[in-house]
Amino acid sequence: MLVCRYWRDIAIDTPELWADICVSPHDSLEKAHRKLARSKSVPLDITINFTPRVDNSSGAMESIIHAMDLIRPALWRARSFRLSVPNKPQAHAALLRCKEEAPHLESLCIRVFHSMQEDHYSSPCLPLFNGHTPRLRSCSFTSFNFNWDRRVVSNLRVLQLGGYWNGSSPSVDILLDILRGCPGLEELALRNMSDVDPETCVSLEHEFMSTKVVKLPRLTKASFYYAGIMRTRMLLSQISFPALESLDFCYLDNLTPVLEHLRQQSLTSLPLKYLRIESSFLNEPKFIILLQRLTSLVTLELVDVEDITCFLLKNLSSPPVAHPWVCPKLDRLNLDGCTALEWDALRGLVESRLSGRPPQLSSASTAVASRSSFVSTASASAHIHALSLSRSATPTMQPRRLSSIDVTRCHQISKEMVQWLKMYVRDVRCEPAKGIWGESILP
Repeated sequence: MLVCRYWRDIAIDTPELWADICVSPHDSLEKAHRKLARSKSVPLDITINFTPRVDNSSGAMESIIHAMDLIRPALWRARSFRLSVPNKPQAHAALLRCKEEAPHLESLCIRVFHSMQEDHYSSPCLPLFNGHTPRLRSCSFTSFNFNWDRRVVSNLRVLQLGGYWNGSSPSVDILLDILRGCPGLEELALRNMSDVDPETCVSLEHEFMSTKVVKLPRLTKASFYYAGIMRTRMLLSQISFPALESLDFCYLDNLTPVLEHLRQQSLTSLPLKYLRIESSFLNEPKFIILLQRLTSLVTLELVDVEDITCFLLKNLSSPPVAHPWVCPKLDRLNLDGCTALEWDALRGLVESRLSGRPPQLSSASTAVASRSSFVSTASASAHIHALSLSRSATPTMQPRRLSSIDVTRCHQISKEMVQWLKMYVRDVRCEPAKGIWGESILP
């Protein structure tokens, strides 16, 4: 607009350039008003963002109300609506002004930062947008009480729920009812929820045996982050996800029963490509049995998993006789914080993935390895070339060479070991070396 008057007129007369409306401590109401006028009648992406860093809560409440009063006449053409406020009274005041129909709304995000706050604003401001959101496909709610109204969360493709504690956390029955109303769901995320009562889950297990499994044929991504192990276990036992490609488990205590549900799903179809387990317990032999079924797994992330030992690495590098390789397409391996691993097992895994053979060294190479634990760059290149020549002798499916390994916070891995890994693996992540003052320096 500053180039010349002609360019300025073209920019002003192009309403799509002004469709992104944002009100925050850094975006004034005057700017939003100007964009609303210039956007004419095109669909809008509306964002109201007031973080808890705002010191004056009364001033934030006033700004939120003014912003909603300004945007309210244009809500009918909102394509996406994002509301982020510090507390529930502010969310209540803002959502009271969302009574107009939103026929173009596709994405709805409501976030309340102070999720543990208890107040009298527990009653929901329903129905939102007069209950008319025919195009709504994505919902993300954090500590927003919508009374689990099925009209708000039906026919979705993306569902993200988080920040529900104590009596506000959803039961397994409520979540299953919501999932039944979203047969085309593609992404599910449950985060930061109080777990359900284990005694009620025991009685529900007998009821679930006679109920139909919820089929989610399009679900490709699922994440359970501190969502309660009982809730996660019961949900996975009652849903079918034959197209799942990405799965996250974080802070869920004992995952062993969940692994069994995944194994049962893999008997039909489980094209999992990404698996992350963080700060959870598991039975390592059962986990390996599951990995044997995940032939399409590309990324495996194990963060702060104390139960992972050399037994896992040896199975990844030395498959049983007459059995295929475990996770032959594995390309990226994250072992952040796994301190129970030994260097010899990790080195054997890297070497076996180079040639497609178990790490069985000849007498000559064994003698060389006994003289030194590490090899030079030239000998490493020669060793890789020799291993590559042996690939044609193995008729079975060859494993993929690892391209990334993360050994951050693995204190048993020394600097020399990291240097050895860098000769065989393209991307090696570790804790950077530090100087005498604690500053990071190049290794």
